[in-house]
Amino acid sequence: MSNPAARDTFLHEVRTRLAEDGSGEPTLLEVLDRVLRRFDCTTGTVHTLDPASGLLVLRAQRGIPPALLNRVGRIPVGKGMAGVAAEQRQPVQVCNLQTDASGVVRPGAREARMEGSVVVPMLVGGELRGVLGVAKPIPYDFRDDETAFLLDIAAILGDCLAHPAT
Repeated sequence: MSNPAARDTFLHEVRTRLAEDGSGEPTLLEVLDRVLRRFDCTTGTVHTLDPASGLLVLRAQRGIPPALLNRVGRIPVGKGMAGVAAEQRQPVQVCNLQTDASGVVRPGAREARMEGSVVVPMLVGGELRGVLGVAKPIPYDFRDDETAFLLDIAAILGDCLAHPAT
């Protein structure tokens, strides 16, 4: 997003919404919907890191086909785009999930019928809290400013998810 004021306003709205209503599923879905609209994406996921199991656990999603929900519900760190983003604590992106040959895309991911996708880690003070993923149904390379914006959103989510709603 090239407009810094609009970017800051959006981040403030996300932070405020999460502070008002916590990290329950309805609030996470609302925030995820806002992110998807902002980035013109149709699919998105929010996974948190379960420190006990070391797995990424799905907390909210939009656009994941029902047949894939079981596969994306619990993801080992280091496996698939989400797991690699968590392991490396860096964004992982592919322009087209359908044709990617990098080895980072798991075969089942193609069933989502998405193409341009990015997963960013939720980092708070250098600590991994989870990952945020978004995808488009067209080939797309997310620009550096878009990825940086998603990292900022992910940090806000990670901070909120560290303090579950009571």
